[in-house]
Amino acid sequence: MKIIDIRCMRGPNVWSVRKTRLVVMRLDLEELEELPTNKIEGFYERLRKAMPSLQSHYCSEGHPGGFFERVKDGTWMGHVIEHIALEMQSLADMDTGFGRTRGTGEYGVYNVVFEYYEENAGKLAAEYAVQMAAALVAGTAFDLAGALQQLKKTYQTERLGPSTQSIVDACTQRNIPHIRLNRDGYVQLGYGSQQRRIEATTTSYTSSIAVSLAGDKNATKETLGRAGVPVPAGVSITTEGELEEAVAKIGFSVVIKPLDSNQGKGVTTNVQDMRAAVEAYNWACCFSDEVIVEKFVVGSDYRLLVIGNKFSAAAKRTPAMVFGDGISTIGELINQTNLDPRRGDGHENKLTRIVVDEMLLGHLESQGLSIDTVLPSDVSVTVSDAANLSRGGTSEDVTDRLHPEIVMMAERVAQLIGLDICGIDIIAQDITQPLQASGTSVIEVNASPGFRMHLYPSSGKPRHVGNDVARMLFPDGATGRIPIIAITGTNGKTTTTRITAHLMKQTGATVGFTTTDGIYVNDYMIEEGDCTGPESARTILKDPTVDVAVLETARGGLLRSGLAFDQCDVGIITNVAADHLGLKGINTLEDMVRVKATVAESVRPDGFAILNADNDESYGISERLKCRIGLFSMNPDNERVLAHTREGGLACIYENGEIRLVNGSIKVSIADAQAIPATFGGKCHFMIENILGAVLAAYSQGVDVLTLAQGLYSFQVSDESTPGRLNHFHFRNFDLLVDYAHNPHGMNALGNYLGNLPATSKLGIITGVGDRRDEDIRELGKVVAGIFDEVIIRLDEDLRGRKHQEIIELVKLGIRAANPLCKIKVIQDELQAINYAIRHSRPGQLIVLTTEKIKVAISLIKGFKELDEQAGHYQGQLALH
Repeated sequence: MKIIDIRCMRGPNVWSVRKTRLVVMRLDLEELEELPTNKIEGFYERLRKAMPSLQSHYCSEGHPGGFFERVKDGTWMGHVIEHIALEMQSLADMDTGFGRTRGTGEYGVYNVVFEYYEENAGKLAAEYAVQMAAALVAGTAFDLAGALQQLKKTYQTERLGPSTQSIVDACTQRNIPHIRLNRDGYVQLGYGSQQRRIEATTTSYTSSIAVSLAGDKNATKETLGRAGVPVPAGVSITTEGELEEAVAKIGFSVVIKPLDSNQGKGVTTNVQDMRAAVEAYNWACCFSDEVIVEKFVVGSDYRLLVIGNKFSAAAKRTPAMVFGDGISTIGELINQTNLDPRRGDGHENKLTRIVVDEMLLGHLESQGLSIDTVLPSDVSVTVSDAANLSRGGTSEDVTDRLHPEIVMMAERVAQLIGLDICGIDIIAQDITQPLQASGTSVIEVNASPGFRMHLYPSSGKPRHVGNDVARMLFPDGATGRIPIIAITGTNGKTTTTRITAHLMKQTGATVGFTTTDGIYVNDYMIEEGDCTGPESARTILKDPTVDVAVLETARGGLLRSGLAFDQCDVGIITNVAADHLGLKGINTLEDMVRVKATVAESVRPDGFAILNADNDESYGISERLKCRIGLFSMNPDNERVLAHTREGGLACIYENGEIRLVNGSIKVSIADAQAIPATFGGKCHFMIENILGAVLAAYSQGVDVLTLAQGLYSFQVSDESTPGRLNHFHFRNFDLLVDYAHNPHGMNALGNYLGNLPATSKLGIITGVGDRRDEDIRELGKVVAGIFDEVIIRLDEDLRGRKHQEIIELVKLGIRAANPLCKIKVIQDELQAINYAIRHSRPGQLIVLTTEKIKVAISLIKGFKELDEQAGHYQGQLALH
C-alpha cells in the first residue's frame, strides 16, 4: 500500500456539507486490490485481537459487530483503514464516527475519508492506520499503545484549552461560527463586521487598562480598599531590608507574594516567623522585582467568576493534597494521585498533575516534611501553598451557597477594576453569611481567569460559564453573521461575482469579494492573484470592516479543503459544463455537478440557491436541496421557471429586452437590458445571463428594485473593473477584444456574442490548456473554427504536464475537423502573438485574444493603442497643413 496524498477538509465539502472536518487520504492499495480481507489468511482474527473495540462499529450492517462481519465476509483494505483511523482517534479521546471509502476511477486507488478532531492528529491517524493494516496483513507487530500515546499528545498540543473551548462550544450551539486565528487560543467568533474575538478568556471587550490594573496587585488593593471592599492589610517592598519593617507593621502571620505573577507562582502563605519570611521573600523575588507582604487571612480559598458584570459561578479551591497509607512516601503518593485520568499536563485536562518542583519541596520543608517522608494512615498533607488548579489543586462548586451580599460585592469588584470577565479570589470563613459576618477578604483579582474549576469541579454541579460569555458577546440572540453570497459554476463566475458585489454596495454596505484576479474590499484590491480558494474567502470573513461577503468559489479550493464558511445565505450556480475533467478524481460531468453542488447544499434552510434553469446540470442540483430556490432563464417560456413561479417561487428572466423579476404571480421589470452597459447594447447574452443570477442574489438579500436598477445601469465593464472579461479596445482601423474564455462552453458563449459584432474578418489568438483531456482540447479547436476566419495558436507558460507540440496538434486537429479552410499560424509566445496580430491587422478586422496573462497583455495592448492614437493625431495635424 502507498499513501499518495492526505488533505484535510475544513468546511462543507464534496463528501459532506455537515461533517466539515474530514481527512481525505488518497490511497493506492497496489497488490492488495486483488486481496479482500477474506482472502488474507488470519487477517480477521488478528484484527479482532489487536483492536477489539471495533466491535462497536455498526458499518452498513446497522448493528454492533457489523464491521467485523464485513471483514470476515470480505471487504477492501481502504474500508478497513477508514475504520481503524476512526477507532484510533476514539481511543485517543477524540470520539469520531463519520467515514467513507470510495474508488477514484483509477485501478486500486481509493479516497479514504474520515472525521477528525484536530488536523495534525487526523493526518497522523491516517498514517498509523495504514501502518497497522500493513502489519496485520503481514502478521507482524504494531505498537498500537505507542501510536495512541502519540495521537493523544498531538491532540492535546493542538486543541483549544478548556476555557476557550467552552466559549466556542457555547457559540456553536447558538449557530455562531468561529475561525481559529492561530494554533493557540486566539479565536474569531462570527464573521466580518459582526465578529468578536477571544484569546483564552480575554475578549474584544476586555479593557487593557483593567488588565494592567488587575496585574498590579498593590494598585488593585488600593482601588478596592478605597471603595469599601474588604482587602487584607499589606505593603509592597523592593528590598529585603524593608521586609522586617513590613512584618512589624502588619504582624504575623503574613502572605508574601510577587506583585505581578499569576497561577500562584512565588506565593507563600501563613508565614509565621522571620526566617520563613526571608525565604518567602527571596522566592517571590524570582518572579517579580516588587513583593507584597500582607496579612494572612484565615479561611477557605474561593474563586468568584463575574461575566459581563453579572455573577456567574463560584468554586471552593483546595490545594493539592495527598493522603497517607502508612507505606508510601509523599513522592509515591503524588505519583499515585497523578494516575487519575482526569489529570493532565498544564491545562490540557480537567485537573492538572502535581509537579514536584522547588515550590513543592519548599512547602513540604516548611511543614518539616520531605518528598521521602512516609505519611501515616489517614493523615493528609497539602503539597502546595497555592490552591490554583494549575498547581494540582481541586475545586468544589459552591455557586448556589454564596450569600447575596458577597455576590453583590463580586459584581462591584468587576466594575471597579473594569473587567468584562473577572476572576475574584477571596478568603472567607462562611460564604453563606452576609459579607461582614462571612469574614470575606478579596486577596486578588484576575484578568482572563481560567474556567476549568467551574466547568469540571471535582465535586458539585458543573457550570457552563461559556454560555454566559456567548450571551455577553452576542446579546439578544445575535449570531455574529454577515450575508455570504457564494458563486460557483464553469463559466461566468467572476463577472457574476463582480456584478453581485456592485449591487450589494448600492445599499451602503462595505462589500468584500474574491475573484480570479484578486481580493477586494469595496473597490480596493488588498491582494492580487487567483483568489477563489478558501484561504482568500477567509481573508474576507476575518476582515472586521466587511458587512457583506461575495465569494467566487472555484473547483480547486473546494476539492483541496472545502468551503471557508459553515453556511451561506445565497449560493449561485452559473452553469456546469465539461471542463477540468480528468483532474483530482473528477472524471465525469456528474462528478463535476457533485462538486459544484456543495455551494448550493451549504445554503442555510431559509437562504436561496440560485440556479440556471437553462442549464440541465445547474437546474438538476435542485433535487438535492433543502433551502429555497431561485431560478434564472434567458427564455421567459422556460417550463421549469413557469412551474416554479406557479408555485410561488422566485425567478429572474430576460423577456422582451428587459430584466424582469418574477415572484409567484407578480412580475416586475428591473431594467432595459440594452441600456445596461455590461450587456453591450443587449448583444452579449451570456452577460445578461450573469446579470440575472446577480439580480436574484441581491434581491433575495433585501436590495429593492430601484436600487437594483441603479446598480445595473452604473456597473461598467472595462479592463479596470472587469479585467479579462470582454475588454474592448478600439483602434483606428480595427478592434481588439480581450477575454478569459478557455474552455469549449465559454468559447461558444463568446462566439455567440462575436456573431453580433460587425467585422471584415475575425482573428482569434487562442490556446489549449494542458491539463485538460485530449477530447476537450480538440473540442475547443472545433468551437474556435466556427468563430474565426484565422487563428493564431499561442501557448501558456505553464503547459501543465503537456509538451508544446502536443497541445498545438490537438488544437489543429479540432480546427481542421470543423473548418479545413481556416488559416492557422503558430506563435508560441503570447506577447509575440499579440505583437504580430496588431502589426498585421487589416481594416475592419476584429482580433480576439483569450489570455491568462491578463495584466501584461492589456498593458502591451494599451501601449499599441497609445501609438495608434499618436499616429492618428500626427496624420490629423498633417491634414490641417
